[in-house]
Amino acid sequence: MSFKFINKLPTPSEIKEQTPVSDEIKKIKEERDKEIKDIFEGKNDKFVLIIGPCSADREDAVCEYVSRLAKVQEKVKDKILMIPRIYTNKPRTTGEGYKGFMHQPDVSKKPNVTEGMIRMRKLHIKAINESGLTAADEMLYSDNYPYVQDLLSYVAIGARSVENQQHRLTVSGIDIPCGMKNPTSGDIAVMFNSIKAAHISHNFVYNGFEVQSTGNPLAHAILRGSVDKYGESHPNYHYEDLSLVAKEYAERGYDNPAIIVDLNHANSKKIYSEQPRIAMEVIHSKNYSNDLKHLIKGLMIESYLEPGNQSTQEIYGKSITDPCLGWDETEKLIYKIADKL
Repeated sequence: MSFKFINKLPTPSEIKEQTPVSDEIKKIKEERDKEIKDIFEGKNDKFVLIIGPCSADREDAVCEYVSRLAKVQEKVKDKILMIPRIYTNKPRTTGEGYKGFMHQPDVSKKPNVTEGMIRMRKLHIKAINESGLTAADEMLYSDNYPYVQDLLSYVAIGARSVENQQHRLTVSGIDIPCGMKNPTSGDIAVMFNSIKAAHISHNFVYNGFEVQSTGNPLAHAILRGSVDKYGESHPNYHYEDLSLVAKEYAERGYDNPAIIVDLNHANSKKIYSEQPRIAMEVIHSKNYSNDLKHLIKGLMIESYLEPGNQSTQEIYGKSITDPCLGWDETEKLIYKIADKL
């Protein structure tokens, strides 16, 4: 065979036994999950910010960021609910480069997925203990969800995964909100088909078992812009784009219609400093239209301690993947969003 089998990975049960969750964390997650669910079901009108680094590259910097976020959360809690991005898996367009904390928990060392499985759980646990905030993670590998399902309050399905059958079916068995991004082509029909698949029950193969899911009525749309055949980025956060998605939701009649707008990626053409401007335009559209007012549930923001990005970890708290807003700009943006809501 052309594979070299390095190591048999521990099962989710084995990893959880090594890194158990306290009763306090269970309580925090239960309360947070309830509030977030109420927002996506329209019972709570708080605005969601899914906010944090492009990728979680080091435990100390990520936990410091989340702890800072918790202090700001307390000041805007009447209007905003923040879900920190602790993205431990990083999709790569060509497969090259840093693949995330789970794959390579220490950037200075070789990849070690077994260690990464343990370290990603410890990272999420530490962040909750220090901040009281349960996080979002991207489900790059659908089989990995059981390793962290007792810690996450939000799951994102990326633009390159949203067309994958296994991702869609796995989301149908998850009981927290899951955002389904439009694919890189920008085809919203693909995104809506993915949402539909996630909403309904399925029988399928998962982690060596035949399973039946119940369907996830909290699966919803994330708009992240698109890239055409010439490699040019095109946004889909403008009023006309949002109205088109609202119309599609109305025609399809899905439960709990919701939009999260990703401020970075193709929407900003990866010009991270454009995120505050885009946020203000989206909130203006939300406030202008009664239809969008209840449909736009929040924003996804890429932000870290230091602005921009770097190729190594030389600067503490600066992204080694996509460029992010720095902390000062982030804090100002959060307060500005709160003022406009």
